[in-house]
Amino acid sequence: METKKSIISFERFSSGVAKITGSSYAFVAAILIVVIWAVCGPIFNYSNGWQLVINTGTTIITFLMVFLIQQAQNKDTLALQLKLNELIAATKGASNKILNIEDLTEEELKILKHFYTRLGEVSSKEKDLGAHHTVEEAIKNAEAENQIN
Repeated sequence: METKKSIISFERFSSGVAKITGSSYAFVAAILIVVIWAVCGPIFNYSNGWQLVINTGTTIITFLMVFLIQQAQNKDTLALQLKLNELIAATKGASNKILNIEDLTEEELKILKHFYTRLGEVSSKEKDLGAHHTVEEAIKNAEAENQIN
């Protein structure tokens, strides 16, 4: 039970840090830190220690931020996928085959992209902009229309 609380606390912490560090205030604070560091250069005779301060500080912050931002991004991506899945599941006539599309291989995604590209190409030639159908239906409609013309 304690582990679950720790995970939830980390999720809240990482989301909060990601929001704060993505703000304009955080950017201004970062600029101020760099300006203060630069102004201190002549005071410390541009020593190795002076350079080490900014290098070490930025390296540590960058290293930690990668993990915090990635965790927040993973959570946001999962929430977005679930919202899209709900829309697909609730839409009459939508293909439920793509509900777990994020689990497909890259090759399967390319095949699916080709499918939807072809559907868009065929559907764009139709007169009824509100028509919904499969690629096969769109191709049959286009062929029938071409035979009539």
